[in-house]
Amino acid sequence: MAQPQTLKESSKLASYDTYFETIQSRKKLPNSLQESLTVAFARIPVSSFPEVPGGKVIEILADTSIGDAVKILSESNILSAPVRNPDAKNSMDWRERYLGIIDYSAIVLWVLESAEIAAATLTASSATAAGVGAGAVGALGAVALGATGPVAVVGLTVAAVGAAVAGGVAADRGMGKDAPTAAAKLGEDFYKVLLQEEPFKSTTVRSILKSYRWAPFLPVAMDSSMLSVLLLLSKYRLRNVPVIEPGQPLVKNFITQSAIVHGLEQCKGRDWFDSISAESISDMGLPFMSSNEVVSIQSDELILEAFKRMKDNHIGGLPVVEGPKRKIVGNVSIRDIRYLLLQPKLFSSFRQLTVMDFMNSIAATSHDCGKVVTPITCKPEATLSTVIQSLASKSVHRIYVVGVDDEVVGVITLRDVISCFISEPPNHFDNYFGFAVQEMLNE
Repeated sequence: MAQPQTLKESSKLASYDTYFETIQSRKKLPNSLQESLTVAFARIPVSSFPEVPGGKVIEILADTSIGDAVKILSESNILSAPVRNPDAKNSMDWRERYLGIIDYSAIVLWVLESAEIAAATLTASSATAAGVGAGAVGALGAVALGATGPVAVVGLTVAAVGAAVAGGVAADRGMGKDAPTAAAKLGEDFYKVLLQEEPFKSTTVRSILKSYRWAPFLPVAMDSSMLSVLLLLSKYRLRNVPVIEPGQPLVKNFITQSAIVHGLEQCKGRDWFDSISAESISDMGLPFMSSNEVVSIQSDELILEAFKRMKDNHIGGLPVVEGPKRKIVGNVSIRDIRYLLLQPKLFSSFRQLTVMDFMNSIAATSHDCGKVVTPITCKPEATLSTVIQSLASKSVHRIYVVGVDDEVVGVITLRDVISCFISEPPNHFDNYFGFAVQEMLNE
């Protein structure tokens, strides 16, 4: 039984190496410049990175109910948090103390999967997905979920689920320049419903922690180097890195991919940044994926198929395309899942709810007079500087590379951008808090 798991872990680690080695081999940077940058980042201590707003990292206990967890995220103006193990009691060992990181998208996805309509469609292909009317949604049965075990979904009505995601939609309506600003706009209806309805009021964070969007708790110390942080956020595909002080009980800081790219954008005008960012993305080895490797969704496919595709491929967004040449017409992200159950009328035609229908529904509730939001794109000849500026100013996680006819030829993520600035010295993570980083990633 252990062999398949071992093979899976080996494959995952090999994919990290392949990705990073390919990026490094494609970069057309002088070796002297790359080495100087690596040395410089290795000398910058993590303690120099700006603290989270308020200076305190919010933590959530593993036995906290889903409803209370959403309330904490909302009231604290954050979209993710470290999960602390109450069974560890007063242990100062971070490996015992923390179980992982939970984020808002994971909770909303779980809300969706807990409804019979989602269980019937997210686990099926678009060809076999069954349409379920609004009347059927009110009569939900028991749903077997891989991450949580059998869950009895009782009394969950269209109105209740709609209220649950309404807070998330309010976040986008009041979107500022970062995720915490968006979280500040979460409505009260979301956690009120979760507190009052089953299975939400009796389901804990621990039970859904390792579902979609789960991330291991892989921290760095205050005296670690920023090079370690950048490597974890790029090569090792973490979205955020907690900062701890060994022997102390609390997380000191929380560094995200977005925060790093925003920080890079503020380095404009410095010689080292300008010399690298002036290069074209192609000279930096981007986009990493070839056009046929980019996971996309046709505008006439079911929206639930789009979310299923994201989950299956462990990605946070997809370009919406049309025709055999895959001309880009939009973008959907996992965070958009909150819209899915907002309008009860959508339940009456689930079989016909296409990605384009979904995007039009979102547009109808926006300030853009019903206009579908234009996807963030760039051309293959764009400079790294313009890509960084777009990612930072638009507060998005990916930008699509398009050809002459707006066909998708690649995608550039925050991870890719960070990888452009660093390389990994030999044996850098061989002694990671006394363990190899590979061991930690396999847990």
